Amino acid sequence: MFVSLSLLAAFIESVVGYPNFVFRAIGHPVTWIARVITWADKAWNSDEDSEVQQRMQGVALLLFLVGGSLVAGLVVTRVLYLLLPSVLAFVICAVVASSLLAQRSLESHVIAVADALDARGLAAGRQAVAMIVGRDTAELDEAGVSRAAIESLAESFSDGVVAPLFWLVIGGLPASLAYKAINTADSMIGHKTPRYLHFGWA
Repeated sequence: MFVSLSLLAAFIESVVGYPNFVFRAIGHPVTWIARVITWADKAWNSDEDSEVQQRMQGVALLLFLVGGSLVAGLVVTRVLYLLLPSVLAFVICAVVASSLLAQRSLESHVIAVADALDARGLAAGRQAVAMIVGRDTAELDEAGVSRAAIESLAESFSDGVVAPLFWLVIGGLPASLAYKAINTADSMIGHKTPRYLHFGWA
């Protein structure tokens, strides 16, 4: 169990978030995973392949993502504890793990909707909430905009905070990173559309 690591990671993320300068410099773990999925989608997901081939290639991608994430998490953790004093290694592991949480980001998006409604009116609120929901916001009234923002927060809180924290407690950085890989794959290729019905089956 990695309860202490999880608590520190959650605290760091709530205070600092994921700084923009870090994102500009190196990106984010989710964007790295997304690049791999995008590459595999182009290279392995062809209409010319049979349904079985598409499913097998989708399974191969998922296994690669999960295995790669587990190995990356284990290597980072192991190297930190080999090279640094235990306390410092623990703190850096928590900093890395905090990048897999999204509570501060979720809060900022919902606050942006509230601020837009309060300061600039319904049209601005609709525009702000359109950034975080997939539905058409053109006909929403003020209550509808608020409800859409809260519903989006509730849905994203599970994927962006509760689940990665759960896996962080259970299996440390490797398990939480593997969860983010699965979750990112689900959001990108886990759709029952003609293109992803078989490739995203797993």
